[in-house]
Amino acid sequence: MLERVAIYGKEDNSRTRDVIMRLINEFCGSGIRIQLYEQQAGKAVCPCGDLIETFTDLKDLSGLPDLVLSVGGDGTFLETMLKVRDLGIPIAGINTGRLGFLANISEEEINHSLDLLYKGDYEIIKRSLLELSKPEDLFGNSGSIALNEITIQKADLSMITINVYVDGTYLNTYWADGLIVSTATGSTAYNLSVGGPILSPEDESIIISPISPHNLTIRPIVISGKCRLKMTVEGRIKEFLITCDFRSRRVEFGKDIEIVQSGCKINTVNLKGLDFYSTLRNKLMWGADKRN
Repeated sequence: MLERVAIYGKEDNSRTRDVIMRLINEFCGSGIRIQLYEQQAGKAVCPCGDLIETFTDLKDLSGLPDLVLSVGGDGTFLETMLKVRDLGIPIAGINTGRLGFLANISEEEINHSLDLLYKGDYEIIKRSLLELSKPEDLFGNSGSIALNEITIQKADLSMITINVYVDGTYLNTYWADGLIVSTATGSTAYNLSVGGPILSPEDESIIISPISPHNLTIRPIVISGKCRLKMTVEGRIKEFLITCDFRSRRVEFGKDIEIVQSGCKINTVNLKGLDFYSTLRNKLMWGADKRN
């Protein structure tokens, strides 16, 4: 039984605002308390009384929600993950963006999806996270946690050299534009665009995929999620880039990089009929060939 639902939406466009107001009307009419991200709160009115509480940090609310709805694209879902992180609250994503592997509930499916949520007709998928343990505190208060991927990339036109060690054992030296270290969730994100493998979201493995490698025999590799990755980076200039999902920082050469699987996981909602495989078929248009 849903008693409190938090809504996180950051995009300031009419499509997102309309969906959020639609959700507010639905939840207010059902007597469900709404906790709304403050950036969207100015235009929100509950038609059935004062059931709305605003937040910037979920930990400051009078009570934690039973569910967080992310309204936007996959980028908004990644930001929602940072809001939830170690709280264990399930996240469901409504897509008002583009592709939408994470935010996989379309606007046309909202009413049906809400019915499934009310009935509890869904399962929770626990998704692994990656943590950049070195350099320490690179991303400040937001934390060096990634749901999709951590990447090491060149900061200018010159390619970089990345030496990779798995649990202290030398794996390879990559001469490339960069390297993607991906979770199973991120396998359908940047990793997919460079030819990396697709993993089901509950898989705990880690994918290492090169970006434009100089040696064409180099291919992506899947390793155990229990492994600790260490990397050193060299290049012709002073800096390279480290990204953690949608955040990026410039880092000077000479600093050690260490990546491990985080000790916490993110709970995501898998509604009946909106499973990973049906989303994969629809988003990648598998079977769209008329010969099928």
